[in-house]
Formats: sequence, C-alpha cells, structure tokens
Amino acid sequence: MTLTIDTDAWRAHQRAVVERTPGIIPVAKGNGYGFGLTRLAEEAQSLGVRTIAVGVPGEVAAVRDHFDGDIVVLQPWRPFDARAVELARDPRVIWTVSRLDDIEVLANLGGDVRPRVILEVLTSMRRHGLSSADLDAGEEASAMLDVQGWTIHLPLHSEATEAEARDLAARAVDAFRAPVWLSHVPVSTAEAISHELSAQGERLETRLRVGTELWLGDRSAYSTSATVLDLHEVSRGDRIGYHQHRAPGDGWVVIVAGGTANGVGMEAPTSGSTMRAKAISVATGAMEAAGRALSPYTLDGKKRTFLEPPHMQSSMIFMPKGSTPPQVGDRVPVEVRMTTALFDIVRERTDTGRVPA
Repeated sequence: MTLTIDTDAWRAHQRAVVERTPGIIPVAKGNGYGFGLTRLAEEAQSLGVRTIAVGVPGEVAAVRDHFDGDIVVLQPWRPFDARAVELARDPRVIWTVSRLDDIEVLANLGGDVRPRVILEVLTSMRRHGLSSADLDAGEEASAMLDVQGWTIHLPLHSEATEAEARDLAARAVDAFRAPVWLSHVPVSTAEAISHELSAQGERLETRLRVGTELWLGDRSAYSTSATVLDLHEVSRGDRIGYHQHRAPGDGWVVIVAGGTANGVGMEAPTSGSTMRAKAISVATGAMEAAGRALSPYTLDGKKRTFLEPPHMQSSMIFMPKGSTPPQVGDRVPVEVRMTTALFDIVRERTDTGRVPA
C-alpha cells in the first residue's frame, strides 16, 4: 500500500489554511490522518505555528522531538492514566480538563510547576466537559492551575453549531475570563465570538483546532495505490482462499497489497441520515450476505469485489472474463479512509520526480 504526496500542492494548501485561520492549532492524532504523527509534527513546525494538538498522552512522545512549541492533549486528563500523571507538569504540555474532581487531583499532585490546562465546556456532543452549572469552577481552578483558556468541542458545523458556540463561549467567559478554543466552526464565527467577548479595548483571543481541512482538504494533493502481488486464472466453481469460496465465474484472482493491517475493509458505522445513505447501506449488506462485497480497489476502470474478507496485508479480488487484468508489479488505485489507513510506503512527488520519504 502506497501513499503518494504531491508535496508542493499539499504544502501550498496547508499554508493557505494557516493564513486564513489566525491562531490555528493543527491536530495530529491517531494514525496522523494517514501521513503519520511524526510527519505532521514536522509539517506543523515548518508552518511556524506555536501549538499542536494530539489525541492522547501516549502520542506526546511521537511529536515532541519534531515540534518545538506547545502540545495540547485533547483527551481529558485522568488520574488513572499513568502517562498523563507522569507528564502532568511538563511545561510544554497543555492538558484538557473536563471534571471538577480532576481539577482538584491535578492541582494536588505536588511539584513546583503548575500544570497547564484548558477547561472543557460540555456541549451538545455530550462527550466530555463541565456543565454550565460548573463553569464557576474556572476562577477557582485558575488559583491552582495555569489555565490557558476554555475549550469547546462542537458537533459538525451547522447554524445550530454556531449559535451553540456563541452561547457557550459567552457563558464560559462570563464565569472566568480566558481565551476560547473552538472546533468545527468557520473562522468568521471564531472572529465574531472574539469581537463579541472583547471588553474595554481588550480583544479576547479565540483559537481554532483544525485537522481534516488542514491535512486532507486538497484531495488532489495525494493519492493511494496498491501493488499487484500475484495473478491466477480461474474457472467457475474453483475453490479459492482460506475459506474455500467458489469462483463466481471464469476470470482471474488478483492478489493486491493491503489488508486489515492497512485499514482495508475496515468501515465505521454511518448515521444513515438520508434515504440515499440508507439505501446504500441495505444494498451493501445484501452484497456482503451474497459473498460479493465490493472492494475499494479499482481494476480496469471498475471497483471489483472481494473473493473473501481481506487478510492482514493483502486482499483477494475477482475480475471476470472480458476485463483486462493487471500485471504483477502494477499499482492500482485503492480508496481508503485516511483516518484509519496505514501505508507501507510513503512517497513524495515533486517537480523533480518521486522520492521515497
């Protein structure tokens, strides 16, 4: 499995996003959006931003040697996480705090350095955060911790999201005046909130966490492909694979790189919020029940079906007679979710050609 990056286009997109997003906090978490945490830390460093966000305490080590600024941990600090406790007073790490009990525990760990934190406000996401009734704790927390601001993690952008952002930001700042960190709202909304909450000539800073739009916003800047590892001609009824399914017709078994270890065939549940989405879900389920699950691989211009579930690092694809099979060593397009994909090779494509990264 290969990820090829058009480096110039990818970085041009990054710069454009940073330029139109004052105070941006790039998010690098999980598999690094398919690019890897280390690479994203290096990109953030070259962009000149002062803060980067990671998902969990265990990811701090993956970025700190490649990025000189502050590191925000988005998962709320918990006293039962040994890595979080160990790093609690690291001067470069900013912790998300979402419970009153954790504020007290974090403040009483001992040591000379006050932990740096952002206080999370509970939103309609209902995931983490202090309720509106608990926002007064911000003032008390500031006496024990180095409070960097409030953080508001919102649902995906909509008019309701913007209204919620304004309301919660106003409530939080009224309880304790501090910068507001936001997600899933446009720059214009963040700037409007900053203006609305400014007082007596003092402009209140708002900062936006951005991940998907920053790294994946220009789909033309990168491509994903898989190498053909083997090819076998088969006849209808031939037994194939671990599970010995029968070939559905005359054609070829194409063995391509990429399996569950790379994120192939791993799908997240969908909301099915539209009739079209529900119809697709029903159709997909029917195909899978019939043993004809559509694969993410495109061969001879069409998506082809799996012959059986993907293996750890390869997949078996069926191509019927009448199509033109690839040759061993060819690379074919594969469509993957970048947030779950792990690539064997990452290549950079520049004006001077392709160079393994």
